[in-house]
Amino acid sequence: MSQVFSKSPKHCAERRRFTISKYHKKLFFAFSSFLTLLLAVIFLIWLTLHPSKPQFSLTQADIYQLSLTRPSLLNSSIQLTFLSKNPNKRVAIYYDQLQAYASYKGQQITVDTSLPPFYQDHEEANLLTAFLQGTALPVAPSFGYEVGRDQIAGKIVLSLKVNGKLRWKVGSWVSGRYRFNVNCVSIIAFGPNTVPTSPLSSNRGTQCSTTV
Repeated sequence: MSQVFSKSPKHCAERRRFTISKYHKKLFFAFSSFLTLLLAVIFLIWLTLHPSKPQFSLTQADIYQLSLTRPSLLNSSIQLTFLSKNPNKRVAIYYDQLQAYASYKGQQITVDTSLPPFYQDHEEANLLTAFLQGTALPVAPSFGYEVGRDQIAGKIVLSLKVNGKLRWKVGSWVSGRYRFNVNCVSIIAFGPNTVPTSPLSSNRGTQCSTTV
């Protein structure tokens, strides 16, 4: 007499759950492997390219006006020329939302001035000119005294700054925007015998610090 074995519904349900669980594990393993491979490729590309931050230097600074209309209100007029260089061999750069201004002893002495956006190819260098102005800008009451001390010392030191956003370009791929800041220091001759009608000028090249 033969025996007939039949599987209970409970046994079938357990087998089905086991099959589904096994399928999910395979799916998860495949997705994890793909994600790991993708991250490894991105990391290798980054190591290969690894864009260096742009280099800025100040080539010319001219002060046409720096005068107080009242003890604490300043009129200013300054022209700057920067040299911008992209040191990367494989990465180009887009520059956007550029703003330049000048400061003296921690006080901003011009308003923010917009510079036109531009594109910089591999290892390319560009000259940028900015004309900065300020009208009736509030400054500290000691501003005139500090400038007078610098004139006795024979020099005036200005901080010249450029802020903006950049995008890296590799082939047809363009990155998101990264904020960058440029800080230049210009030391300009300013003695007691300076002719009032001529601008205070410095044409000594000054390397600027750049942060991205």
